[in-house]
Amino acid sequence: MTGRPLAPLVALTVHARRVPSLDREAFAAHAAPLADARGTILLHTCHRVELYAWSPALQGAALPPLPAGGVRLDGTEAASHLFTVAAGMDSVVIGEDQILHQLRDCLAARHEHTAATPGSCPAGGAAGAIGVTLAGRDAAAAPLDPVLERLFQHSLHVGRQAHAWRDGAPRSLADVALDRIGRDHETLEDRPVLIVGAGAMGRISALAAARRGARVLVTNRTEERAAALAHDVAGVPVPFAPGAGLPAVAGVIVAAGGPWPVDPATSRRLGQAGAVVVDLSSPPAIPPDVQAALGPAFISVDDLARAPEAKPHERLRRRVDRLVAETAAEFEAWTATRGCVPAIRAIADHAEARRAAELDRLLRRAPTLEPEVRDLVDEMSQRLVAGLLHGPLAALRSDSSGERDALVRELFGL
Repeated sequence: MTGRPLAPLVALTVHARRVPSLDREAFAAHAAPLADARGTILLHTCHRVELYAWSPALQGAALPPLPAGGVRLDGTEAASHLFTVAAGMDSVVIGEDQILHQLRDCLAARHEHTAATPGSCPAGGAAGAIGVTLAGRDAAAAPLDPVLERLFQHSLHVGRQAHAWRDGAPRSLADVALDRIGRDHETLEDRPVLIVGAGAMGRISALAAARRGARVLVTNRTEERAAALAHDVAGVPVPFAPGAGLPAVAGVIVAAGGPWPVDPATSRRLGQAGAVVVDLSSPPAIPPDVQAALGPAFISVDDLARAPEAKPHERLRRRVDRLVAETAAEFEAWTATRGCVPAIRAIADHAEARRAAELDRLLRRAPTLEPEVRDLVDEMSQRLVAGLLHGPLAALRSDSSGERDALVRELFGL
């Protein structure tokens, strides 16, 4: 025992506030080969790529290098960071729901060992993240190390508790995008807003626009999905390349799982309408030439991340900080007691070997004992050993310093 039970925990964090989208995706690609390792788990959303590693289970595997702006956290800092993320306190939208869903999906995908097609990350959804994380996975991937399993389970608990404390209606990245689109308009009511993509974030965006009274237009590679989403929000489906037929929209929210190949006619129509185009995908779904043509009317997911951050209510912040600290301490204590498991196993094995040897010696000296008596003697010897070991093993399980481990090994000659 080192006296620092969480020292082997490492978090490599790459966030849109400090690292551009393409560099984040490159880091995710470098980290992807570790996705099946017992000692790692990769969280990949549109604003963050975070690799958590438990070094004793890495078996010599090297961690990928961090890009400029990336941050390495160790030990308790790494655990506390994940708990803060789960609580929504490190999000672009403070207290948002999506990160909790992403954490849950990330852990579920790690359990399922499901192969997925690599792709980009539509903001707020885990589909692209899981695709990158699990691309090309081996069906015989190693199970997640119990320390990381416990870490993520604790993070889900923190997230659920923090979200239960939240006041007011939940906000999402789509609401931030609509705020940017609405800056040039007194209201979005009865104004056309185009949603590109019919996945999880596309649906969130369409619903948010509908709540503001906008006339929602939906486009998607698959026409049936666009039509279904448009129907759900009383909107209108439009072709994936609407061209000159596109109405004069107030703005566009792009939440696509891949590139949106904007044709020249559509690009000109967006420019003529003065539409604000907010691309929530990472890497951007809008081609670079169209971004340049739109100029300041184009807003990327990175732009949203670098905007001035909203601050949580002071009372909520204090409650979450206290919850994070308490959960980190609980996790550290649990991790510390795991160090006693080999000693407990060694004592139990040693005691069982001695018990079995003595029982065998007795039965050889008394070969005429009835089977029922033999069973009674066997049961009595098991209870005797269990009773004698109960105190020492209980003391070991509650030892967070590691001092008793060495003492017990010396006393039992292990």
